[in-house]
Amino acid sequence: MLSSYGAVSEENGTSGVYFLPESLHTGIIVIHQLPVTSETLWLRILGRGRVQQRAIEELQAMSPNHPHRENTLELVYNLLAQLQMRRSENEPLDTEEEELIMQLSPVYLQRLEEATQKGVEQGIEQGIEQGRQAIQQERRATAERLLQMRFNSIDPQMRNIIDSVITLPSQEFIPLLLQLSREELLNRFGRDSE
Repeated sequence: MLSSYGAVSEENGTSGVYFLPESLHTGIIVIHQLPVTSETLWLRILGRGRVQQRAIEELQAMSPNHPHRENTLELVYNLLAQLQMRRSENEPLDTEEEELIMQLSPVYLQRLEEATQKGVEQGIEQGIEQGRQAIQQERRATAERLLQMRFNSIDPQMRNIIDSVITLPSQEFIPLLLQLSREELLNRFGRDSE
């Protein structure tokens, strides 16, 4: 059949990929002839029977860090969405399409789970970072209030030492701010802020 259309494979090209005469700007992909690689996974998922089943198994087993995984999953989700849309519009799906939905649903659910977990982890990280920032702001405000109370104002030299002072635990920096003189504070913390 391929030769009747004038389709030929490129020398040293990918097996399963054929090109029609140049003037037609067309190619033919024979899915079951494609090599079993991550680059052909998406096309093999569109195949039938054992080729499709093996491709789905490969997708499920693919490492979360694999460079082709995200793109392949995105294409799978688009395919699932289109099939689900057709089903919801009461357009009948054939048996193979129904089976494909059933086979790809666990992959979709796994992806949702991963995305949820990633979102939770990012939320926790953001919460921790916001907590750290709030603690730093509170420590800074405490140091500024104590310096203001002791010295009636905070000049630029004193303002420059605050970052160094608040790196100490609260039980250490608060007594220091209450006990040390302006000169002692500048001598002790002024070098760190330079």
